[in-house]
Amino acid sequence: MRRLWLIFTQAVTASVAVLFVLGTLKPEWLGVPAAPVLTVREAVMPADAAVAGSPGSYAAAARKALPAVVHIYTRQVARVPKHPLMDDPLFRHFFGTPERSGLGSGVIVGAQGFVITNNHVIENADEIEVGLNDGRKFGAAIIGRDPETDLAVLKLTTDTELPAITFAPVESLAVGDVVLAIGNPFGVGQTVTMGITSALGRQHLGINTFENYIQTDAAINPGNSGGALVDSSGNLVGINTAIYSRSGGSLGIGFAIPVSTARQVLEQIVTSGEVVRGWVGVEAREITEDLASSFGIPKNGALIGGILRGSPAERGGLQPGDVLTAVDGHPVNNAKDMLDLVAALHPGQTIVFKVYRDRREIDIELVVARRPQATSQR
Repeated sequence: MRRLWLIFTQAVTASVAVLFVLGTLKPEWLGVPAAPVLTVREAVMPADAAVAGSPGSYAAAARKALPAVVHIYTRQVARVPKHPLMDDPLFRHFFGTPERSGLGSGVIVGAQGFVITNNHVIENADEIEVGLNDGRKFGAAIIGRDPETDLAVLKLTTDTELPAITFAPVESLAVGDVVLAIGNPFGVGQTVTMGITSALGRQHLGINTFENYIQTDAAINPGNSGGALVDSSGNLVGINTAIYSRSGGSLGIGFAIPVSTARQVLEQIVTSGEVVRGWVGVEAREITEDLASSFGIPKNGALIGGILRGSPAERGGLQPGDVLTAVDGHPVNNAKDMLDLVAALHPGQTIVFKVYRDRREIDIELVVARRPQATSQR
């Protein structure tokens, strides 16, 4: 009996082994449907794909610009009424000094360590640290600020040559062009977003005194301020500055300072530590259709609404109610034109204002003064 049981178990084991082999190698012999075979088609990567990127990709542009975009970390000691205990070293050791910190972005514009950013990013900062894309960090000093365009220039404390951005040609950007916004939104780390140029020359936004913004739908969020807006070749076309938002996040309306303005401010600050503009001391107003028809004055021009005492305008003979139609031969179409044209003049320069007064045009000579230094616009 025992021998029969042994023979039975051996036969069962052998049968199971045969079934396993057949089920694995020839399942169709057992009537078992074969497992489906999955064939995946894979694209063949060209030899130069690592450099050029995939079709429709802006990887090359991002790769070119990323090393020049930096993170800016600021530290500000809070200006609060001083408690007597703050003089006690033991108290300061345990409780520290009240501080505020901030995050923003910047762009290396000179291999010697010059960085351009927004004035509001570094305003009132007691300490500034700049972090590069490769992990290096440097201290930075403020070379100069221009609150009226919301720009500032920093100099990193290093003798090492750094990766600098390439500037796009002036006036090379057109509505509809693809742009990339690079920065450090919400402090999460370096980020690239893509969009198009929605509009050029945006003004009357109430952000700064001198406005000539690029509008884009590339996502710009808090922390992107001071970062780079680059074209599809990775060249700098603007400095990200502001967003229109009801929630604090991007709604597809962002604004950047054009590279032409940024370069003018940069060169003046690096050369002299400040931005110098012309000034004549008038308050200019826009001329509406109703105003022009009611008073019989030109539609194109800037209405002089007020004149400061002791200003070049008063000394030269300008009067409230005059309509300025040209500055030193350049036509004035509106109050913004007048502001820009006068600001571009050199202090001490004698220029001719062409004004419309008493239904006739007259020329008035003025000696341009220096525009007073402005405080922050934000």
